Amino acid sequence: MPVPILQIAVPAPLFGCLDYLPPAGCDPTRLRPGQRLRVPFGRQKKVGILLGLAEHSELPRERLRPALALLDEAPLLPDDILALVRWAADYYHHPLGEAFNAALPALLRQGTPAEPRLAARWELTAEGAAVDLASLRRAPRQAALLARLAAHPGGMTRESLQDGGAPVDAVLRALLAKGWVRRTTPSPRETPAAEAAPPPTLHQEQQAAVSAITKALGGFQGLLLEGVTGSGKTEVYLRAMQTTLERGRQVLLLVPEIGLTPQLVERLEARLGQPVTVLHSALGDRERLNAWLAAARGEAGVVIGTRSAVFTPLARPGLFIVDEEHDASLKQQEGFRYSARDLLVWRARHLGVPIVLGSATPSLESLHNATTGRYRHLSLRERAGGALPPRIGLVDLRGQPLDEGLSRPLLARMREHLAEDGQVLLFLNRRGFAPALLCHECGWVAACRRCDAHLTLHQAAGRLHCHHCDARQPIPAQCPDCGSADLRALGAGTERIEAVLRRHFPEQPLVRIDRDTTRRRGSLAESLERARSGEARILLGTQMLAKGHHFPALTLVGVLESDQGLYSSDFRAGERMAQLIVQVAGRAGRGDRPGEVLIQTHHPEHPLLLQLVDGGYPAFASAALAERRAAALPPFSFLALLRAEAPRPEAARDFLQAAHDAAVALEPIGVAFWGPVPAPMERRAGRFRAQLMLQAETRGDLHRLLGRWIPRLETIEGARRVRWSLDVDPSDTY
Repeated sequence: MPVPILQIAVPAPLFGCLDYLPPAGCDPTRLRPGQRLRVPFGRQKKVGILLGLAEHSELPRERLRPALALLDEAPLLPDDILALVRWAADYYHHPLGEAFNAALPALLRQGTPAEPRLAARWELTAEGAAVDLASLRRAPRQAALLARLAAHPGGMTRESLQDGGAPVDAVLRALLAKGWVRRTTPSPRETPAAEAAPPPTLHQEQQAAVSAITKALGGFQGLLLEGVTGSGKTEVYLRAMQTTLERGRQVLLLVPEIGLTPQLVERLEARLGQPVTVLHSALGDRERLNAWLAAARGEAGVVIGTRSAVFTPLARPGLFIVDEEHDASLKQQEGFRYSARDLLVWRARHLGVPIVLGSATPSLESLHNATTGRYRHLSLRERAGGALPPRIGLVDLRGQPLDEGLSRPLLARMREHLAEDGQVLLFLNRRGFAPALLCHECGWVAACRRCDAHLTLHQAAGRLHCHHCDARQPIPAQCPDCGSADLRALGAGTERIEAVLRRHFPEQPLVRIDRDTTRRRGSLAESLERARSGEARILLGTQMLAKGHHFPALTLVGVLESDQGLYSSDFRAGERMAQLIVQVAGRAGRGDRPGEVLIQTHHPEHPLLLQLVDGGYPAFASAALAERRAAALPPFSFLALLRAEAPRPEAARDFLQAAHDAAVALEPIGVAFWGPVPAPMERRAGRFRAQLMLQAETRGDLHRLLGRWIPRLETIEGARRVRWSLDVDPSDTY
């Protein structure tokens, strides 16, 4: 029997496999698809995935190099994950090896043995807990670590303590020598006690949804669960999960953001009576690998994860759920640009497993699939517990005096709700103190040197910050153009709103939740707990507060700026704005007291806002789908966006023009081209960006062209002088 040829997917910009010979001394009968091998790649060594064995290669055998080592005795990736990643690489026209690389935890990509190992934890000793941190002024890093450990009685791993910052090993050694900390090896998590209180009684629509999902177990069916905010979608998930677990199967639940997982995990563990395995980017590498292996070996009954968890192997898959299925965070925006929602639908069909897509504001694509019969549409139109939907009103800002963006009617209603022991949430999807710094004398505006964007003023940090390329610089004392010291903050961000709220309501506890206030590990969970408990009476934040959270005492929601999504060049902007408004409005009135929502706007007659106020999200979605159909936009057509960037604007445009000409030369059928044109933000991080849009009436026409076209792009003159990428089914045009 001849020595087989190994077809290995190597993490490199190649659209196929590379051929290798087996490692020296390796019995070929041990080789099976899904195993990792370390292979030579030029002068480097890489970890690849074995995808197949062949008798022949396009290259002579004498030119093939042997793999260096077999890293797994058994296949690491099961057949369904191999099929999923291959299909995804083909659909998104992405290099195969890079797609497999994205599907693996970091340690497995590096060649670490696929064995679970509990990470050692560091915790305070009694002596360490008694240390007066004020006495450590000359050792601030020791004081900081002691403070963090004091906030985590169960201890923290070294990776968690480091959390992307400076190495902590020397500090830990110093604390260990003083006897203030100790190193422990944790035991596996114990099964939590079952919830003492009985589960809530399901209302009729919830019961119908649970029945539909449980009847679908054992075969593929797509189910769109559209439920108004507070209607009890999570309770529907829980009942379906319980049935799935009772049948000995596993559940995979995708959520769009890490911030949604802590309270969800706590609730699921209490009800299901078993640990829930979590997979997201905030975990340390070892924690992530342990969770991945627990899922793959069937030890984890329920797996909750963000986008990349779609590639997690399951030993006994039984039910897939995507919560907040409309959320743009489920689409990867760099590198391997996949939609986790769409891939999980494909995986469910491939495995014969039902999938539930849940949202109060479903994407227009999912609503279209329900309308055309691809998904079964389940509706929850009433709130759980008999809670009433919030009253929604518009505040016309035209001609009104504003205090840093806050109108008098909104401030008055805040005082009334707070006086009645209500809780208030203000939503502004813009962090920082102000979006621009302006010279009052000459009109100079602080701009990023590397982007077509203004610098955001972060006054508390004493800096100007570009939210696009992360460039930072000190706040100038005077205008660099005219020398005037009269520099003024223009507009308002959450930091500025916080300052004015503390002036108006100095006696009311306030919590601000945005990326600036939640950078420290654990800070988001702490802030959310203050909000949920009612300790904080005023909540202020960005979209981190808008979805998935339950604040029982919340009675008033104020949307400070709704106009930015009404007149955008992105055809999805109106849909996104409507979803955000509905989601944040849904935080109000979820307890015993009715809720109220006030939306500040300079355009109170805008059709979008009127549809939301008068008919809710269903009315908006129906009108938006009609507009999309008339304009032949998704979901009634299919898009791909070819982006290019280069240090000089003409290089990107010339490449895209050549790419356009190459596509036209292929005589495509049913595909239209738009561009090339500069990107909406042409200069970003010092590079000039342009794009070429492809639009087709059918998915097949588009992909037939892409399959022939993409391999030719590397041969275009000037292709190596630009960075280019393809985005199939783009979620935005930026």
